Amino acid sequence: MTSVSIDSANQTAVDRMMSARPMLTGLAPAREVIPGMKDNLILHAGPPIEWGRMSGPLRGAVIGALLFEGLAKDEKNAIRMAEAGEVDFAPCHHHNAVGPMAGVTSASMEVYVVENSTHGNRSFSNLNEGYGKVLRYGAYSEQVLAKLHWMNEALASVLRAALAESEGIDLRALLAEALHMGDEGHNRNKAASLLYLKLLSPLIAKVSKDPAAAAEVLRFLGDNALSVLNPVMAACKAMADAAHGVEGSTIVTAMARNGTDFGIRVSGLGEAWFTAPAEIPQGLYFPGFKSEDANADIGDSTITETAGIGGFAMAAAPAIVAFVSGSPQDAMNTTLEMYEITVAEHQHFTIPALDFRGTPTGIDIRKVVELGITPRINTGIAHKDPGVGQVGAGLVRPPKEIFENALIAYAERYKL
Repeated sequence: MTSVSIDSANQTAVDRMMSARPMLTGLAPAREVIPGMKDNLILHAGPPIEWGRMSGPLRGAVIGALLFEGLAKDEKNAIRMAEAGEVDFAPCHHHNAVGPMAGVTSASMEVYVVENSTHGNRSFSNLNEGYGKVLRYGAYSEQVLAKLHWMNEALASVLRAALAESEGIDLRALLAEALHMGDEGHNRNKAASLLYLKLLSPLIAKVSKDPAAAAEVLRFLGDNALSVLNPVMAACKAMADAAHGVEGSTIVTAMARNGTDFGIRVSGLGEAWFTAPAEIPQGLYFPGFKSEDANADIGDSTITETAGIGGFAMAAAPAIVAFVSGSPQDAMNTTLEMYEITVAEHQHFTIPALDFRGTPTGIDIRKVVELGITPRINTGIAHKDPGVGQVGAGLVRPPKEIFENALIAYAERYKL
């Protein structure tokens, strides 16, 4: 490969990423739509990991999923099953899916179905639980499980019927509008969630036969400023997957963390993961918590930065610094720095404060290594113990060595 042909391959990859049009088309049980899903398979965030190396939040979420599915009768039984190898584990990314924080998805959980109408690929994500004690942070109390069952039955049935009445929700268009309303698509989704609710509300009113049930669903969605995060993540997964598999490309098509390791995949390097220990995010902690309480970085939500939003679009969301620390100028500087390591400016995602410049899109491992600049990611911070929940939010960078190792593998594969 010459530098010219690498640049050409990268242009192809990023053009596919930007031209992808992810449409939210419906919901279905994971076992019915996710490729390769089976009853004893638990999908998780990040690169591959086995039970023995899992962090507290991920272990807790696995226990919760086994209880939710009825595969284990109690916590002790769930742990025994996991230790005995009776449960199979795989990254969400290996099954066209993504999930926030622990990212755990099991066979009977309802998932969003997103279809890329440009290239035909599909992606999936579980439903967002809102705030408080939730499975994605490793909680598995009776209250958590009861909420999951309500979501899987009442919430999912209403959303499925509502989406069936639509022609699909254009998530690319929704994100583009939200970026002009103060969101960045990862940790600040206030505008996008309201836009999502605006689109769903008349559909829910139309299909609902029970006003009280409809009101409960609308209240749940309205109270959760992250309600759209999971469909947005699936949209970004669909966009990034469209860019994957371009021969000779050095563009990153996945960044993900499992609470122990941070991993990336590269368009021209097949299905290989390049991993290193995940860092602890630096940021603001909720009252009563400190950095010693934090788990290492966790979640698939870095797919947003991979697709050109999230931390890469912080200049569009200056108010986010009240949540992740820093100043509005820091948010601006974060976006400006990310232009240094990307190959394009997004055609559809633009930032008003930068004269509607497109967001930095298409992370090039060559630029990361050459310049020594790693991606900036804004993220929630999980407590290291299962079930405690979110203890803060902040900024984190991937380990530089994963990009160096990916570039070495690239040089070996393409005989550079």
